[in-house]
Amino acid sequence: FMKSVETTARALRDLFAATPLQRNDYLSRKYHADVWLKREDLTPVRSYKLRGAYNFMRKSVDRGGDRIFVCASAGNHAQGFAFTCRHFGRKGVVFMPVTTPQQKIDKTVAFGGRHVEIRLVGDIFDACYKAAIAYAKAEGGELVPPFDHKDIIEGQATVALEIGEQLPQGVTADLCLLPVGGGGLSSGMIRYWREAGG
Repeated sequence: FMKSVETTARALRDLFAATPLQRNDYLSRKYHADVWLKREDLTPVRSYKLRGAYNFMRKSVDRGGDRIFVCASAGNHAQGFAFTCRHFGRKGVVFMPVTTPQQKIDKTVAFGGRHVEIRLVGDIFDACYKAAIAYAKAEGGELVPPFDHKDIIEGQATVALEIGEQLPQGVTADLCLLPVGGGGLSSGMIRYWREAGG
């Protein structure tokens, strides 16, 4: 797993430089600790979700073929997906719930440009996801899951690799706080650190 994550991290440099790990003086003083922030808001789409989407789609493109990419997302995954569709020059269809804020829709369109089509379906994510699965099956497309796939998890794990490279010599982390939605980021980071002996 670690070797695959290292390969993925190198491939990601085609899209963006490693996001910085910055010590936050305010939070460090407030909590009497050294608090470091991994600035995933500085990726091109302002989210770590780009890492997983890119890794999944990169591997698919490397295998050959020109199937349509399909995803379901109300926001960050859709934006990473759209950015990657444009990067590879591949068509993508994004299914979003009808309740998705217009700002999220507009950002997804901006990142994907002419390579991405948006379809608003269902009031909740589950209905939207079912529609994406059905569309991918009917059209011979390839579904890019938001979190529950080994290639997505491997892409998100690059955050842990970068943190390990960026912490100053002799500094080790006692605690890591991270967002958990579907679990792709946490799964990747935990597995990477476990195998690294961290």
